[in-house]
Amino acid sequence: MNDANSPPSDPQNSPAPRVKGVLREAVETLGLSVLLAFGLRTFVAEARYIPSESMLPTLEINDRLIIDKVSYDFTDPQRGDIVVFHPPESLGQKEAFIKRLMGLPGDVIEVKNGQLFVNGEPQKEPYIAAKPDYQYGPVTVPPDSYLVLGDNRNKSFDSHYWGFVPKDHLIGRAVFRFWPPSRLGELN
Repeated sequence: MNDANSPPSDPQNSPAPRVKGVLREAVETLGLSVLLAFGLRTFVAEARYIPSESMLPTLEINDRLIIDKVSYDFTDPQRGDIVVFHPPESLGQKEAFIKRLMGLPGDVIEVKNGQLFVNGEPQKEPYIAAKPDYQYGPVTVPPDSYLVLGDNRNKSFDSHYWGFVPKDHLIGRAVFRFWPPSRLGELN
């Protein structure tokens, strides 16, 4: 029963439809956000942390990085890139590794007298923790494979122990450190 002074009943102005509309919008927004985040992480970029000392002094334990997962779809990896990759199956490891890419397909790699040589040329490596105290090679990097070494050469479980990384094992290239804030910035 309507009072003459009260407005007529309007179902669109009642509280129940407004609550349902807000709830539906929130669920749609949340769903879209989850879908976008999953898509970005899967195909474009993702965050990773550093669990070991193998990349000292360049990367420290617990550094947080952004990994570019797209650029290698358009360009070839370059010597010196810091790459994240799935380790070879023979290692029985599930967690991704991070190392510096030092050998490209067809390169001849050798470590002798504390120096890395690529195709017979000594490499300038201002980023390593100490000169390597081991001998390695010479070896030729196979097609569609890479040789990777940690910057902490003497304490890195890398290609000089277990061999080459197949191209299809590359996840991406480390491009930016976002944690800790005191070391924020691009990785070169």
